[in-house]
Amino acid sequence: MRCTVFSSKLFLTGWFLFVSTFSAAQNYPDKVVHVITPFPPGGAADVVLRLVTQKLGEAFKSTFVVENRVGAGGAVGTQYVSRAEPDGYTLLITSSSTMSINPHLMAKPLYNPLTSFTPIVLIGSSPNVLVVNAKLPIKSVADLVAAAKARPGELNYASNGSGTLSHLTGELFKQTSGVDLLHIPYKGAAPAVADTAGGQVTALFAAYASVSPMLKSGRLRPLGVTSLQRLDVAPEFPTLAESGLPGFESNQWWGLYGPAGMPAPIVARLNAEVNKILSSPELRKRFADEAIEVGGGSPTDLSNYLRQDYAKWEKVVKRGNIKSE
Repeated sequence: MRCTVFSSKLFLTGWFLFVSTFSAAQNYPDKVVHVITPFPPGGAADVVLRLVTQKLGEAFKSTFVVENRVGAGGAVGTQYVSRAEPDGYTLLITSSSTMSINPHLMAKPLYNPLTSFTPIVLIGSSPNVLVVNAKLPIKSVADLVAAAKARPGELNYASNGSGTLSHLTGELFKQTSGVDLLHIPYKGAAPAVADTAGGQVTALFAAYASVSPMLKSGRLRPLGVTSLQRLDVAPEFPTLAESGLPGFESNQWWGLYGPAGMPAPIVARLNAEVNKILSSPELRKRFADEAIEVGGGSPTDLSNYLRQDYAKWEKVVKRGNIKSE
């Protein structure tokens, strides 16, 4: 008798929990949704964030507010979301920098990208472009590798800063090609691009949007892109994978997350709406202009994508003995 009563109570508790969760999902959102970005305004991340957030507000006929919570290489805003209530009203649009790279560089990570969040959907990805100063007699990836092997440790490459994707992509290039290039970190893309174009630095891995003006002016020469497919916006650029480094891939990507434990119905609604947004001609054109490949798919797709990327950069960091600065 006691077992029957206990079982009935468990059933009723589970039923009420299901009903309340379903009701909350049906009414979602009935207040402001805060979308956190751990990066400062400007750049490709901001384009992605604000466009998707705006469209989410229109789709749900509600208010989605962007908040920039910067600091510690993106860790401050990312940790903030990991500690928020998992009710769907605090979301995170973040990138490979904070989810795949930074945790490997921290002595004491502030969050676990694999367990501290609820994956919702992959928004998009964008490769780096490998460029060199146009006055150098280096016209291909093979030329750069040959020059670096002939003068080990003498040639260098710039990055947007220690621990950034441009830095780690350079490290992956060194490990894959077997060359010795000196890393020159800068505080952001702009000075790194300027010094590479000015001849102070040999090479640079950077986002297409960052180097596009210098490519068009002829001050920088493109050697290849770090995606497995060529860019639609610049199909004449070969991939590094087809330039003597099979399988070479390094992409900046952006995903929508919430705190761990979000209700599945709310995750499903957000995933469905973002997939609709990503299929719109307006967004696809805007992404194409920024050399961003449209994402999409299920929460599981994003989870698997992160796990693979996380494992890859963990190997690069360990092999290169890279530390946070």
